[in-house]
Amino acid sequence: MDAPISQAEFAQMVGVSEASISSRVSSGVLVRGETAHEWLIAYCEHLRDQAAGRLGETLGLDLVQERAGLARSQREAQEMKNAVARREFAPVGLLTDVLALAASAVVDRFDQVPGQLLKSCPDLSDEARTTVLRVLSDARNEWIRSTAKLVAQQVDRLADSFESADVAEEEVE
Repeated sequence: MDAPISQAEFAQMVGVSEASISSRVSSGVLVRGETAHEWLIAYCEHLRDQAAGRLGETLGLDLVQERAGLARSQREAQEMKNAVARREFAPVGLLTDVLALAASAVVDRFDQVPGQLLKSCPDLSDEARTTVLRVLSDARNEWIRSTAKLVAQQVDRLADSFESADVAEEEVE
């Protein structure tokens, strides 16, 4: 143990490939010409640092941040599943389709009003009929504007809640 050791011998001693030891020599973890004892100490220290996540910056990743990111993603996924189960959450595409169908049904009913007015109130003056149709048209247009405004507000609120949750988690990290 007090004599210099080859990469092949050390690889066999610790049970890894010679390429693994060669890469550690190249990166400076193990220094050529040192004894087997020194290599063993340096190798074990490197493994401890790697396991503790202290080598994240040199390897291009930080294990603590990666774990926190994974935990956040898992928590968000579970929150969405819970919201779907409580019927508080649905995909945007589904909500868009439902709103489009509801709007279509309302517009179809509004479009039938002029004919129904003529059938049910044939003696209604043109001025009265125009007033009724104008009020209905205004109501339909306001319903469309209000629906679009409410959807935009809810989407913004949802985005803000996710952003504030992300900021809170970053502060914890």
